[in-house]
Amino acid sequence: MEDDNGPCHVMEESEVDVDDQPGPAKSQPQDNLRPTWSNALSGQCVVAVPSYSVINPSFDLSLCRSTLERDGFQIPVGDFEVPLHSALDVPSVRRYMVFNSAFFHFMMAPVLYVVVWCAVFSTLHLYMTVTDYWVLCLSVSLVSILVTTAIIFILHHSNKEINMNLDVRLIQVNERMVQHKLLVGVADWVHNCTGNLKLYCVYWDMSRCLRALTETLEDESFAANETQKKLKKRMSHLVLVSEGTAADPEAAGSKVEEGAEEERPLLLGNEGTGRSTRSGQREDTKLTSNHSLIPDTTLPAQAKAHQLLLTYSAAYVKLLVSERLSGPPHDHHRPPRRNHGAAASLCLCQYIRTKILR
Repeated sequence: MEDDNGPCHVMEESEVDVDDQPGPAKSQPQDNLRPTWSNALSGQCVVAVPSYSVINPSFDLSLCRSTLERDGFQIPVGDFEVPLHSALDVPSVRRYMVFNSAFFHFMMAPVLYVVVWCAVFSTLHLYMTVTDYWVLCLSVSLVSILVTTAIIFILHHSNKEINMNLDVRLIQVNERMVQHKLLVGVADWVHNCTGNLKLYCVYWDMSRCLRALTETLEDESFAANETQKKLKKRMSHLVLVSEGTAADPEAAGSKVEEGAEEERPLLLGNEGTGRSTRSGQREDTKLTSNHSLIPDTTLPAQAKAHQLLLTYSAAYVKLLVSERLSGPPHDHHRPPRRNHGAAASLCLCQYIRTKILR
């Protein structure tokens, strides 16, 4: 798909339109040279920055921020570039974006088909005696097509869900960007046999979604246990693992060991090496802690709604710009009031109610 065909319209300003104006025109207020977003519809894309390379994904964040400034968004570096660098400019995250991209899946499909075809053919050829090889080849081809299609479908379906290695890492970014009425997300697809991996900044006013989702959670407060069960069922896999240096339990006795070392026999290098290794192991000891993204039951409804909106914000942007959002549920009452993203078929709070709270 292309950017101008979906709900996300990429706004590009050429330098000719701004810099090549006659002299008197430059004295006009800058607000007249850029679009006004105060009355914009939530779900409209402000800017989309493509990746430099498919093999080594990276984005020009300074160019993206300068484009946002020309559009009227005054965002400090600490709210945009710094958290995005820490979230995306990590070697493991870049490798994940490569191997989980739609272009890699597109290139993997024929390779997977050939591998499956050879494996099935060699297995059947060993254990079955067939006189008509065309029948065997046809059967193997059909089986290979079904297996390859099933695997690609599973990979495609998994990309429609929230992604721990990418979407969750952007939560801290959206936590700051929502103050500027923006949400960021990373999406990719294949167009004309070319991969399109882009960083999207979407205009979104979170206040109305926050009120609507808070009202929903308050209406379901009489069934809080049932709501918590739904959250645990659908968010149990959203667990952040953090590592920290553990306190050395033998640090307190280090002086005693040093004092007693004079009484130990002076052995050859094996003893010294063993002590050095144990000391290095103690220094490298790390404490792993798990943090669940499920809202705590003691939090008020508004705090729960705020946490849910931020948790699924990047995943929602990814689905929005790639046109993979389904329409609002038919049984939903008062859909015009609930849909706060007029440029989207499904609002963020609707998405959470449909995917998480139902």
